[in-house]
Amino acid sequence: MSALDLVSSWPVQTAAVAVVDAKGVRDRHGPDTALPWASVTKLLTALTVLVAVDRGDVLLDEPAGPDGATVRHLLAHTSGVAFDEDSILAAPGRKRIYSNRGFELLAEFVLTRTGGTFAELMTESVLRPLGMGGTRLPGSPAAGAVGPVSDLALLGQELLDPSLAPDLMPAATTVQYPGVSGVLPGFGRQDPNDWGLGFELRDGKHPHWTGSRNSPRTFGHFGRTGTFLWVDPDAGLALACLTDRDFGEWAAEVWPALSDAVLAEHTG
Repeated sequence: MSALDLVSSWPVQTAAVAVVDAKGVRDRHGPDTALPWASVTKLLTALTVLVAVDRGDVLLDEPAGPDGATVRHLLAHTSGVAFDEDSILAAPGRKRIYSNRGFELLAEFVLTRTGGTFAELMTESVLRPLGMGGTRLPGSPAAGAVGPVSDLALLGQELLDPSLAPDLMPAATTVQYPGVSGVLPGFGRQDPNDWGLGFELRDGKHPHWTGSRNSPRTFGHFGRTGTFLWVDPDAGLALACLTDRDFGEWAAEVWPALSDAVLAEHTG
């Protein structure tokens, strides 16, 4: 019995999961059909922005978004902008305010340097180089990607052994603005609420959507449509998941259990 067989008991109609290491997929369960990624999209957007930084199109610490904020603030959800509109709720760097609008402002800013659409930029910078031919961005850079679990697995494989903007990935997956508190959607206030450059960090957070076996260095993202990708560099594994049921208490129960079972099976 594979750890992924646990997915058969989930209260969802469709679920697709894949266990990945730096060489490729180790195990997979479910159909490889395109599903909405919701906020897991932010991993693609963050990587697209980091490639733009690597190319010199933008700088991490140049002004962008609200007054006093920078590209780095927007990536790290510390710009102070509200979740889904332009209200400013805090000075930059003071609070971790998770913001879809912040990622949309970030994408708009990058396009002032690159031109075109953000979907085109993402395709050219990330999707095509990684062979993610089944994924597209018909909606917001914050939550609008659609694609199959095989493509999400390719993203996990990339993040285990970066080829895109590799020199920036250590900073992207370590704490930006240490000690800043805030609310982790679905899991309440976290103090600190550690985040990298677009990547949510496991660290010592509790409760959390990853498993008790996940190392503190685990990073990734989950989405409202019952989706997630975590990458655990200590275990050398990533776990990708897409479903057709919105996030809720069911997910907070079964995701950590699946993560622990996968880590037990694949790391001994």
